[in-house]
Amino acid sequence: MILRFSDPESLSRAAADMFAQAAQTAVQERGRFNVALSGGGTPVRTYQLLAQAPWCDRTPWPHVHVFWGDERCVEIDDQRSNAGMAYRTLLRHVPVDPAHVHPIRCAADPEAGAAQYDELLRTHLSSPAPHLDLVILGLGRNGHTASLFPGSPAIDEKGRWAADVYVAEQAMHRVTLTPPLLNAARTVLFLVSGNEKAHVLKSVLEGPFMPRRLPAQAIHPHSGRLIWLVDAPAAARLAPSP
Repeated sequence: MILRFSDPESLSRAAADMFAQAAQTAVQERGRFNVALSGGGTPVRTYQLLAQAPWCDRTPWPHVHVFWGDERCVEIDDQRSNAGMAYRTLLRHVPVDPAHVHPIRCAADPEAGAAQYDELLRTHLSSPAPHLDLVILGLGRNGHTASLFPGSPAIDEKGRWAADVYVAEQAMHRVTLTPPLLNAARTVLFLVSGNEKAHVLKSVLEGPFMPRRLPAQAIHPHSGRLIWLVDAPAAARLAPSP
């Protein structure tokens, strides 16, 4: 499903609405809401809105469990940290239980950090089924999502739920969730904004299936919903809506 919005603000408000509704449904049906957050610039406004009324009041924060789709292997107070961004914009401003917030800790040892996060995910998602209720993802100009970059072996991962990756062009280690877990999610939301994403968005959605070159194509939930929230500049090259 592709939902188009006139500007980033309306996109962000729609994403906040979907977050709050997904949380309500999950808590009503299963007693908890498991969400994986994204880094990057696009979700910042959504997180800011979720910390405000009415979205903050509509979200059952005591029952929310927060995970991350990926993380740069830096300390949490580093400006590049995805968890640090989420704390600054959202988590410090809502009544979420600190014990329910699960950042990826990989600054000291990326490989060990990935293994520990895999174990943590399997512990928390073991019952009744290993599903994240909601995954928020972005789209990079090169087609990457989470820390699944073009050519990365993690794109083809079949067993691990979290993997360490090294991004040579950034000279940086990262940890990412992998397709086996991401594709088990009940809902995946891609947030895509800006004309600099127009070309790659068209390639991902309308081009040939080449997930090794365009890793975002590897994300297609088996039985859950895949929803693309895109603003007008990002959608400029897409075929017109039917």
